[in-house]
Amino acid sequence: MTTLNFTYLPGDGIGPEVGDAAIAVLRAISDKFGHTLLPEFHLIGGAAIDAVGQPLPAETFESCERTGAILLGAVGGPKWDHLKGADRPELGSLLPLRKELNLYANIRPCAPFPALIDNAPLKRERLEGVDFVVMRELTGGIYFGQKGRDVNGAYDECRYSEAEIRRIAIKAFDLAATRKKKVTSVDKSNVLETSRLWRETVIDVATNYPDVELEHLLVDAMTMHMLTHAQDYDVILTENMFGDILTDEASVLCGSMGVIPSASLSDGKTGMYEPIHGSAPDIAGEGKANPIAMILSAAWMLRLSFGLDKEAALIEAAVEAALEQGQTTGDLGGTLTTAQVGDWIASHVSQ
Repeated sequence: MTTLNFTYLPGDGIGPEVGDAAIAVLRAISDKFGHTLLPEFHLIGGAAIDAVGQPLPAETFESCERTGAILLGAVGGPKWDHLKGADRPELGSLLPLRKELNLYANIRPCAPFPALIDNAPLKRERLEGVDFVVMRELTGGIYFGQKGRDVNGAYDECRYSEAEIRRIAIKAFDLAATRKKKVTSVDKSNVLETSRLWRETVIDVATNYPDVELEHLLVDAMTMHMLTHAQDYDVILTENMFGDILTDEASVLCGSMGVIPSASLSDGKTGMYEPIHGSAPDIAGEGKANPIAMILSAAWMLRLSFGLDKEAALIEAAVEAALEQGQTTGDLGGTLTTAQVGDWIASHVSQ
């Protein structure tokens, strides 16, 4: 038996709805296996701004740092678009959490569920057999560089150290060694100095993994090949901004952003788990939000932060059953509400 003590951050928009569905599934898993479910609820993002005037309250950060396992709904929305810089929900909460907790390795899978292949805009033959993971560096690059405006215009600095590149490359090669033994490193080394350092460092790391194939692609070529030859990839390694763009493109292959989880990891067991979709304030409170990505993020938390592989696999199997049987929200062709999808998956887990 395990005490599942984690920080639960519902966030904004549809975050609380999909989060409640995930908690229902976690409760069912805990009851089935005799675990103690101990979530610590805290505010973040716009909800925190409205309540206490800041997007990342001290007590929220303290809980995240102490538990080391964070389940996050979604952050932001038009209501707070008038705010600037670090006062905004996203910049003022997500970036500090990533940086202060050293969550430098963002992992997003792309393996279309068979039941959803026909939902994707690509032909079936482009999608069958697709199974890759994007390993995105999350705490460096242009998002964290100096930025501002002066008499000459605006600027955003992109900077990477050799150490930052090396540690994410090691994560990528370690993962590839357990999968299909191939790393595709994506950069823009024909133009950017940071990319030249990136490529040199990745080549050096690769010498320690003789059984793992390494290939390099420029990011503009990757955007094309991901749609035309997606079956060729195993682990795609890239820097922060390129990864942000490529992972959203990869979601198209899966038929819906609503079914893709993500994990942001440090060197230890600290991890933040969240769906890749946003807060979707236009449908908040209507029961239309698809909770599957959040439920799968909870499964990843069980596996990666608590070492509960069996429990995670059971949730993933229940999600696949829901998709196959059409027990979904309207965006996937079903008729259930957000809560009903969570309850159906929780019931399937309990059987």
